[in-house]
Amino acid sequence: MTDATSHPLSGLWQPTHLQKLFYGPKTVENHLSDSLPTSSSKAFIITGKSLATKTPLVRQVESLLSSKHAGTFSKIGEHAPVADLDEATELVLKDESIDTVISIGGGSPIDSSKAISYRLHEKNGKWLYHITIPTTLSASECTMMAGFTESSGVKTGVRDAELAPHVVLYDSEFALHSPERLWMSTGMRAMDHAIELLYHPTASEMPARWVCLQAAATLFENLVKYKNNPKDEDTITKLQLAAFASLGFLGTNLKGGLGLSHALGYALGSPYSIPHGITSCLTLGHVVKLKASDPAAAEQVARLIPFIGETSSGNAKKDAEKVGDKILGLVKELGLDHDLRNYKVGRDQIPIITQRATGQKEGEGELYGKVEDLVKGLF
Repeated sequence: MTDATSHPLSGLWQPTHLQKLFYGPKTVENHLSDSLPTSSSKAFIITGKSLATKTPLVRQVESLLSSKHAGTFSKIGEHAPVADLDEATELVLKDESIDTVISIGGGSPIDSSKAISYRLHEKNGKWLYHITIPTTLSASECTMMAGFTESSGVKTGVRDAELAPHVVLYDSEFALHSPERLWMSTGMRAMDHAIELLYHPTASEMPARWVCLQAAATLFENLVKYKNNPKDEDTITKLQLAAFASLGFLGTNLKGGLGLSHALGYALGSPYSIPHGITSCLTLGHVVKLKASDPAAAEQVARLIPFIGETSSGNAKKDAEKVGDKILGLVKELGLDHDLRNYKVGRDQIPIITQRATGQKEGEGELYGKVEDLVKGLF
C-alpha cells in the first residue's frame, strides 16, 4: 500500500532505517565515535571546500575519528556535480576497509554521500553506513533520494530505501559556522518540504502531516528569531529539528516527487546556478497561492492557519492564499531574494523552465499556462 487518503482518512507510513538522531551543543564530540557501526569501522568523510578550508569542523571530525579515519574528499561543489562524485567514488573503491561515510555540510555533501553509496552497491553489492552532520536546514539527511548534476547542467538523481542516513548529528556549534543567508534560505527550503509534504496526495496523516504542521510553525517563528540573534543555539537547534520534521517522516512508500515548488526549484537551480534554498524563496509562496485553487491541496494548507497565528475564515481557498502571502512576507522579512534580478536568467528561458517543471509543452495543458505566468512573475 502506498496511497493515503483524506476522505476517508486512511493510509500507511513506512519509516526509513534511521537509527539515531542526536541534537544539541557538542553532539558531534559526544556521540560521533559511538555512532560508528562497529569497533573496527573505517570512515570516509565527504564535504565541501569551504567547510574544509574556512572552518575547523572537518579537522575536528578527523581528530575525533583518529585511527578510524580512512580519508576525506572536500571538493563537492554546489548541486553535487557528477565529476566530483566520480572522483570521490574512485577513492572509496580503492580502500575495501571503508564501511562508513560521514557527510559534513548541506544538501550537496549529503546527497553525494548517498550517491557514492549507491554507486558502490552497483559495483560490489555493498551499501555504506551513513552518518551525517548537517550544517544547513536543507533536510537532505531525511531522505532516501540523492540528487546530483549531470555534465549537461541538469539535475538528476537516484532513489533507494537503503540511501537514508543511519545516524543524524545535529550540532548547534557546527551550525554557528554556517553563513546566515545560507542558513535562512535553507530554512525556507525546509518550509518548502513541510508544506509540499502536507498537501502531497500520498503523505500519511500520521506522522507526516501532523509533524509538517509543527515544522512550518516552528520555522515561521524561529527563522525570524534567528535573523535577530543568529548566535542563539537554542534557536538553531529548534530550526534543525524543524528541518527534520519537515521531511523526516515522509516514509519510504511515498509516491513520486514532492510537488510543484520542488519541480520549479530543480528547473531553476542547477541550470542557472541558483542555490536550492533561494529557489524555495522564489517559488513556494506563489505555488501555494496557485495550489489554493485545488480543493484537496487547499484543504491541507488551510490547516496551517492557526499554526502561524492567524484565524481561520472557514474558506479553505482564502486561507491557503493567506498562507501563501505569509510565506512571501517571511521571505522579504528575512531579506532573501524574492525575484530573479540577482541571477543570470533571461526571459527567453521562461518556456524552458516551465517545460522542465511541468513536463508539458506550450498549449499541452492548463498547468503549463499557470506555471508560465508564475515564472514570468519572477522577473
